[in-house]
Amino acid sequence: MSLKTIFENPRLTLAQIINMSVGFFGIQFGWDLQRANMGRIYENLGANPDQVPLLFLAAPLTGLLVQPVIGYLSDRTWHPKWGRRRPYFMIGAIVSSIALIFMPHSSALWMAAGLLWILDVFGNIAMEPFRAFVTDKLPDSQVNRGFIMQSMMIGLGGSVASALPWIMNNVFHLTNTAEQGNIPENVKFSFYIGAFFFFAAVLWTVFTTKEYPPQDVDFKEKIKESNKGFGGGAREIFHALRNMPKRMQIVSLVQFFTWPGLFLMWFYYTTAVAVNVFGGRDAADPVYAHGADFGSLTLAYYSVITFLFALVLPKIADALGRKTTHALCLICGAIGLISVAWVHDKNMLYLCMTGVGIAWASILSMPYAMLSGSLPKDKIGIYMGIFNFFIVLPEIIASLGFGWLMRNVLNNDRLLAVQLGGGLMILAAIICYVFIRETKNTDDALASKLEVEENRSV
Repeated sequence: MSLKTIFENPRLTLAQIINMSVGFFGIQFGWDLQRANMGRIYENLGANPDQVPLLFLAAPLTGLLVQPVIGYLSDRTWHPKWGRRRPYFMIGAIVSSIALIFMPHSSALWMAAGLLWILDVFGNIAMEPFRAFVTDKLPDSQVNRGFIMQSMMIGLGGSVASALPWIMNNVFHLTNTAEQGNIPENVKFSFYIGAFFFFAAVLWTVFTTKEYPPQDVDFKEKIKESNKGFGGGAREIFHALRNMPKRMQIVSLVQFFTWPGLFLMWFYYTTAVAVNVFGGRDAADPVYAHGADFGSLTLAYYSVITFLFALVLPKIADALGRKTTHALCLICGAIGLISVAWVHDKNMLYLCMTGVGIAWASILSMPYAMLSGSLPKDKIGIYMGIFNFFIVLPEIIASLGFGWLMRNVLNNDRLLAVQLGGGLMILAAIICYVFIRETKNTDDALASKLEVEENRSV
């Protein structure tokens, strides 16, 4: 009898799977709240458009540094009461919720930027262990269901969070304008609600879900390795980086050009809608405020599209293959971003965001599926950490260098920045389709479906 059979986890009920996934709703709520509103908050506090990328540096840099460390530590953690992953959920949720409460009270750019650093550090501490939580808790026969449930929580949390400023203004009639140096009331209360849902959702998972003691036979050896410090781990990471499989090199290049398109959208889309589509002047202008609220609402809509499209994505991948499916989805996203410039009726923005939602569903899953079979089984964790580098490095580059491009080439035109993001997505789609090689076999369709469903990420 194999160790896998001996240590097979018991099957969980649907309610138990929901309980262990609710925390992801809160974490994604926090992420999408800041994505949809931080550009607006920065401009309310006096930032110029060319300063915004640098002020967003916190998210990628903390992801680059914190996620590998927290993944390494949580693999080597066990407490009889709090378990393996839940201590990180709890610590991250407490501090992130406090940062969300204080964020709309920022009185200066340095304060908002500092709180964003805190929010991103502890948001990553809460989020990273969730990736391993499903495989810790569920037997192989239920892993797919666990990841699908997390995907649902991602879509639900993102859509509600992005829509909150619009809801606060149009349903609860909170003001959406403020003088320079202040944050509008509808944004303030959105962050208060976000803090509540972040903390409450993670708390729900912490207290309704138990963890099993580590079952891997080499767990004690991992503890011994961790006691030697990070030198050995760092050497192993750099060795793996130098020896990446060919397939991973190409998929990483696809990621490297895909994610700047998303970052530029998160940097500028909401304010581009306010200025270029609605014709607003600045944060004190009611037209600008109405446009920014509507832009956030359309971001909520693309999260809904992402959830719905993810349900049919495996079948499309079965029929077309992974690389073709991903390339076509990226093209849909690129068209969505580029076509914002052609919008004269605000409701056409929903059509633009439909394309972005389709792309986002594929970005969350297909690159991981395309890596399937190309990574050494004993180093998948390390390689997934390295793969994350090619998500955050482009944002670091954009944060450090795009301000110069905005100021000297794009004349601080937010809409051109969003369109440039669409152009980079087209380049990523071309690389994906031309350079990735796929072999057709009878098992490929089934593998595609399983791997797409099992590798969804926040």
